[in-house]
Amino acid sequence: MEQALPESNGLQSTEGIPQLSEKVDPTPTTAPAKAPGPPSDIPNGGFLAWYQVMGSFFLFFNCWGVVNTFGVYQTYYEQNLLKARSAMDISWVGSIQAFLLVFVGVVTGPLYDYGYFRVLIGVGSILVVFGMMMTSICHEYWEVMLAQGIVVGLGSGCLFVPSVAILPTYFSTKKALAQGIAASGSSLGGVIYPIVFRKLQPQIGFGWATRVIAFIMLATLIIPNAGMRMRVKPSSRRRMFEAEAWREPPFVLFSLATFFGFMGMYMPFFYVQSYAMDNKIMDENLAFYLLSITNAASVFGRIVPNFFADKTGPLNMLLPTSTIAGVLAFVWIGIHNTGGMIVFCILYGFFSGTFVSLPPTTIVTLSPSLGVVGVRMGMSFVLAAIGLLIGTPIGGALLDHGWVALQAWCGACVIIAALLVLLARLTKVGTTVMVKA
Repeated sequence: MEQALPESNGLQSTEGIPQLSEKVDPTPTTAPAKAPGPPSDIPNGGFLAWYQVMGSFFLFFNCWGVVNTFGVYQTYYEQNLLKARSAMDISWVGSIQAFLLVFVGVVTGPLYDYGYFRVLIGVGSILVVFGMMMTSICHEYWEVMLAQGIVVGLGSGCLFVPSVAILPTYFSTKKALAQGIAASGSSLGGVIYPIVFRKLQPQIGFGWATRVIAFIMLATLIIPNAGMRMRVKPSSRRRMFEAEAWREPPFVLFSLATFFGFMGMYMPFFYVQSYAMDNKIMDENLAFYLLSITNAASVFGRIVPNFFADKTGPLNMLLPTSTIAGVLAFVWIGIHNTGGMIVFCILYGFFSGTFVSLPPTTIVTLSPSLGVVGVRMGMSFVLAAIGLLIGTPIGGALLDHGWVALQAWCGACVIIAALLVLLARLTKVGTTVMVKA
């Protein structure tokens, strides 16, 4: 696995601040795009570089971490605030939130490439905190949709692309590890925020429990806003769309993989608590912790595989982990006891974690230069966003036909994603096994 593919230099140094190259890879579209190489001036460590990782960690903590928390709100809304609404109706709030988180990348990716990094994280921070504050005073379905679904979703979208696009400019040999550490923030947010809500809601009510979460978000978002900055100077010319990318089979296939993966991947995160209670596997108090257990396992699933991905390549790591996650989704069908549910949540959390942490690194390796990373992330994330938007409500509709239908839908989507990752790898490096991809 140590054999590396030839890599091309993604930065061109000038006297002063290095500039991102706008040069398009002359490789024919039938050949794989070369990954950006490691310029000698990329720090690959040091205080400033690792501060960006810490800042990205807290950006993930407050964008994907909030999305990963929606399962506890889903359960609360079904039983209390919005109990007149169906599970499918309520799931649209979380789906819209997740959709906007990724879809807004169509705009924020190019804006990042234009150099508006600090503006994006500043605006995003204001929106997510404001959205959660407004959620705390909601009483109607449309109010929850507007505040938690749309406002928090838009704010999260402003935070997401900057959090992943900044790190490849500080790391080359440790890209995947840095990305994995940062992405683990989403899992930790998915552990802490549900516990905060669960412990405080019975004591101080829905409104103040949600406000406490908003105050935690405000405090932790000070860190990225205080010290994160772009290391490279954007060039004067930027494109909002790169048509060449859609003529590169590895990029197209991988983007389709994110569509199917995100369409099915989040079923357990949204429904595992309801499944355990509906099937009387465990009581409400214990079932609540299943979401936190899943997210806790996902912390390790975003760091450990990413460490090895720097040596094997991200596609080589995504292929087995996504395949195992798909198999586990089918195994979920046969689990009807407490021990089995806990083991499932641990394993699924671990192996599904790479599907959030590794796609940004994969897009970097499928890009001809760092100068197009932002716009390519935005383009690829459009498909992922559509998958997030429709996947969970489809699962909610299938739930009317029983839990097996929802679980099979989850497994089928993730397995299809794994097959598309395999095809992306084959079109990039061929059938050679021991090669970095």
